[in-house]
Amino acid sequence: MATFKCRVVSAREEIYVGDISMLIANGHSGEIGILAGHTPLITLLKPGPMRMKSADGSSEEVVYVSGGVLEVQPHVVTVLADSAERAYDLDEAKIAEARRNAEQALANQSANIDTTAALTALAESLAQLQTIQKYKNRA
Repeated sequence: MATFKCRVVSAREEIYVGDISMLIANGHSGEIGILAGHTPLITLLKPGPMRMKSADGSSEEVVYVSGGVLEVQPHVVTVLADSAERAYDLDEAKIAEARRNAEQALANQSANIDTTAALTALAESLAQLQTIQKYKNRA
């Protein structure tokens, strides 16, 4: 199986470096799959799960990215994420609480609430929960 180098970097740390056979991410225009030999490309990423199949195809790593840029070059794919976290490191209870807080803030809108911030928090918590589900379904 053909492979390529992948590097996932957030503002805080390098999340992943290694050879993979496939990458699936939420691109600006929808879900995108990358295989070895993919045409060079740069696209914005939406918040959500990103899946990387190992070089031999036997395992899969799931990473949550909050957005960023994906760049495909002939032999390497680089993901520069605003923030990124391995799916198994996400705290489902904490994320569910953040979702409830955002939903409550939107339901009880008043003049002093920042609607954009509440909507952003809600979207991020939903994307994180989706990442957890993809991680659990893969196991």
